Amino acid sequence: MSSIPWSISEDSLDVNFSVPQVLRLRFTRDCFAADWDSIQSMFRSETGSARLQVWVDRSVTDANPAILRDLQQRLDESSHQLHLVSPVQCIDGGEQAKNDEETVNHIFRTIDRDGLDRRSYIVVVGGGALLDSVGYAAGISHRGIRLVRFPATTLAQADSGVGVKNAINAFGKKNWKGTFAVPWGVVNDQSLLSHLPDRDFRAGFSEAVKVSLLKSPSAFRFLSQHAKDIAGRDWTAVMPAIRSSVLMHLHHITHGGDPFEMQEARPLDYGHWSAHKLEQMTRYSLRHGEAVSIGVALDTIYSHLVHGLEAGDAVTTVRTLIDLGLPIFDPMLETDLVFDGLEEFRQHLGGRLTLTMLRCVGQSLSVHEVDRAAMVRAIAVLKSLDRKSRAGEILSQDCIAGV
Repeated sequence: MSSIPWSISEDSLDVNFSVPQVLRLRFTRDCFAADWDSIQSMFRSETGSARLQVWVDRSVTDANPAILRDLQQRLDESSHQLHLVSPVQCIDGGEQAKNDEETVNHIFRTIDRDGLDRRSYIVVVGGGALLDSVGYAAGISHRGIRLVRFPATTLAQADSGVGVKNAINAFGKKNWKGTFAVPWGVVNDQSLLSHLPDRDFRAGFSEAVKVSLLKSPSAFRFLSQHAKDIAGRDWTAVMPAIRSSVLMHLHHITHGGDPFEMQEARPLDYGHWSAHKLEQMTRYSLRHGEAVSIGVALDTIYSHLVHGLEAGDAVTTVRTLIDLGLPIFDPMLETDLVFDGLEEFRQHLGGRLTLTMLRCVGQSLSVHEVDRAAMVRAIAVLKSLDRKSRAGEILSQDCIAGV
């Protein structure tokens, strides 16, 4: 037996250790048909067939009723390996799934009723809000049940689907109750996006713009050059944009050194301090991706005004968001209440306020205070750019300097 690497007489110990984790990511074109075999291989059981519970966002089934038939057929064919413990559960997604605590309590009760344990699987098919709610319940139940996510929106496929965060809203605040838990698997499937309404389809690409600004000038150029193609659902542009975005998010989570956000900086939350507040202030009439678009545009203009980001890159960012069919301004930005988002953002992380801003595309910096006058000017610039865009004017660097 190996000896313990410290003395039995020591009274003060700080012991570093790590826990091996595996996140299985699959890219498919038709997950409940031709690509099912590659998905089925993710599930394993130490004793017979794996126990399985499935939750599906009702908006997904409303848009494509055949998905339930296809899913049930695949599960029936795989019954020797996968044991569906109860009928597939359809549940309302959207932000109400995170705002209404009864939703997650219903999930808890169903997990308990079906007798799931840590070696069981919970599958969730839906948008980011439902992934969050079901993921929260899975992460809490028995201190963690294996979760397999099928993100059904561009937003979730480009970003949150591979995240290790699960949360619901509480006390009027975004993601106040939550946990960190690595999903067992994530399936990014093209067919799940084909029935999305245009508004929801476009909303996801704000996170792709965000992460490309932080991580990759070449990915940012691709988005700026193909934004109108993406908005028009040209799959030859859509799927590379989603793949690039999710892989950059995944690399940051797995190689960034802070997957559970114990440090001050949260670079992947660029633009989110105002986005979260705008969602709340508009009573979630703004989609998360739309609010992120506004927040990214705002912090990009601010980064130009205060931190030296080139005006051309700032204007290109705003133009890219517009070409993607995303908003860059909301009247709520002009109210003082939006600045409460800074303190709520600080509280959510703890410690001193830490925001990510840009020096240039691909190079970020952390700041601990905001020049309120400069941020007010950035809001005015955005309002002007929004007005010019709606009037059909071509946006240029001069549009910033003239405000």
